[in-house]
Amino acid sequence: MENFSLILAIVVVTALAFDFTNGFHDTANAMATTISTGALKPKVAVAMSAVLNLVGAFLSVEVANTISKGLVDETGIRPEVIFAALVGAILWNLLTWLVGLPSSSSHALMGGLIGATIASAGFGAVHGDALVTKVLIPAVAAPIVAGVAAMLATRFSYSLGRKAEGKAAAKGYRSGQIASAGLVSLAHGTNDAQKTMGIITLALVAGGAVAPDSDPPTWVILSAGLAIALGTYIGGWRIIRTMGKGLTELEPQQGFAAQTSAATAILASSHLGFSLSTTHVVSGSVMGAGLGRKGGVVRWSTATRMFVAWGLTLPAAALVGALAESVTNLGDWGTAVVAVFLVASSAAIWKISRREVVDASNVNAADEPAGVVTTAIAAVTPPPTGTVTEDLTATIPAPPVTTEPAAPPAAV
Repeated sequence: MENFSLILAIVVVTALAFDFTNGFHDTANAMATTISTGALKPKVAVAMSAVLNLVGAFLSVEVANTISKGLVDETGIRPEVIFAALVGAILWNLLTWLVGLPSSSSHALMGGLIGATIASAGFGAVHGDALVTKVLIPAVAAPIVAGVAAMLATRFSYSLGRKAEGKAAAKGYRSGQIASAGLVSLAHGTNDAQKTMGIITLALVAGGAVAPDSDPPTWVILSAGLAIALGTYIGGWRIIRTMGKGLTELEPQQGFAAQTSAATAILASSHLGFSLSTTHVVSGSVMGAGLGRKGGVVRWSTATRMFVAWGLTLPAAALVGALAESVTNLGDWGTAVVAVFLVASSAAIWKISRREVVDASNVNAADEPAGVVTTAIAAVTPPPTGTVTEDLTATIPAPPVTTEPAAPPAAV
């Protein structure tokens, strides 16, 4: 560690700051449905998720190796390039958190890394085959697979519990939802915490602190796990509201199906070394669960904004990363300018967010009206089989009462 320079220390601290933003940005992935259905209280949910994220960080290093060894050519990459990449990723995370959109922290990180690498070493320094097979294809396929699985699991759950007593069934599904939420948190730690491990390891290789092709050192694994756990405990309440209430209204059966499907997809991807977007997977699962219940609908206005954010994440973070790298390439003063810009922009975003505070006390408030498409679908969709419409007399107007004229008096 004798080569641990000042710029390398700055990169490590910035990477852990990104990991912290990743934690509160992605808390919704594990706990939004659990909070929205009332299975767990908000503070209890984020505390549980934080602990399991930390545990998950120690289970594997496959994704970390994909970032540090597979995505870009680690030879010739300077620590300043990694710093520029992290600037793009952090700013995108904060902007999407501000507007409550569940975009991908993973794609923000990889977009920033790709943009900064291209600006520094050209297109040849990016491994296109790894980008396609381990990033782009999973980005498209994973939410579709998880969504279809969640839709089928939801339908199976309702079919299986059709004859079950209502309160007992709901209680059972809530218990199952808590377990599946824990599994998603564990899976998130195995996937997303590793991305920061990979980026720090890449910086250590670039700075000459560790040998090329090294696995993440133990202190890197521990610090990345702690940073993402702390961010998770802070709670990204804005995105939790969107994921839990803004996309669709979920019942316990749907929440259980969504989280189980998402956890399975994330754990399988972590085992294969795919740098998967847990946000994409969980969002796909939530929408699939919403469509799986008879009478359930998805708020497509929210989903459309989310899809647009997904499409912009890689190029937007890459552009910011490339611009930041161009400035840091001017020397130490350029790196200082980028650092000041990052701190000032982050502070400005935080100040703007205080105009309308979203926290544990109001996270389950309605996010937005259903929209024209959702309202139209709901109007023509019958309610789920076996449910009883409450307060029926309040929704069906009484027939008009007509008063017949009194009969004339009989003749005397």
